[in-house]
Amino acid sequence: MKYILTILIALFLTACSLNKMYLHPTKLPQIPADKDKITITSKSDRDTTIVVFKAKTLQPTFLTTNKDTINLDFTIESVVFKSSSGNNLNGWLLKPKNVNPTITLLHFHGNAGFLLSQYQAMTPLLKYGFQAFVFDYSGFGFSEGKATRDNVLLDGNSALTYIKSRNDVKNTKVIIYGQSLGGHLSAVVAQQRQADIDGLVIEGAFSSHKDIAAKTAGFFGRILVSEKYSAYKAIQDYKKPVLVIHSTEDETIPFELGKKIYANANEPKEFYEIKKCHICGTNFYADSIADKIENMIK
Repeated sequence: MKYILTILIALFLTACSLNKMYLHPTKLPQIPADKDKITITSKSDRDTTIVVFKAKTLQPTFLTTNKDTINLDFTIESVVFKSSSGNNLNGWLLKPKNVNPTITLLHFHGNAGFLLSQYQAMTPLLKYGFQAFVFDYSGFGFSEGKATRDNVLLDGNSALTYIKSRNDVKNTKVIIYGQSLGGHLSAVVAQQRQADIDGLVIEGAFSSHKDIAAKTAGFFGRILVSEKYSAYKAIQDYKKPVLVIHSTEDETIPFELGKKIYANANEPKEFYEIKKCHICGTNFYADSIADKIENMIK
């Protein structure tokens, strides 16, 4: 009996651990009431950037290490909007300068980091005339609440509702562009909200929570992880254009899981096989991805 109990406890702890593996947010501190800004230092392999966020609006200003303002090739409008999860979420609308966009990309980012580490996935597409709305799920960055799979789904739907209410989005085509965990999420939101979008791009995504858990923990991963919602199932009921992008060199999400999503999708659909790292498509293939997005909604 003691042996059986030990096994049950081990299985329970394993199940809890596996179910928590999907979300690894970076949470930022709320700006104190007596402060009008907060400063964060962002480091990459190439440089170090200082970002100053204003209170209330959370509007970012990018500075060099010498405190000189960095002039970007696009504008950033920071907003705080309410999710049906009950949490206030932070998002950025990125717009190319001197261009009136005809396509709006709603970006669903991956399972880690926050806006400052995720927004650059969309900036290579801005020079092709797109505007993009990027946002943090509950528990990420400055967004309130707890990072859960239930909240992520509510937040994704709420972000779509928010951008559809904006005058600078109403006259554009709306494409959901999801990457990694956000790619999995994007198929579900797209299926639920088909009337509100014109197309879907899924990059480097897993087909289901159970499928990716099985890659980590084999048979036990599949049986111990709760599904909640599945891109593989949702995509079969999605009827609008879809572009699935996946790298054969992806070491995070296996290539075959992207192919599995594509196989279950309806026409019109396209699979774009690329090289390079996990969700690096826009860094290396922005021109061809932009062309494919434009062609998919003609």
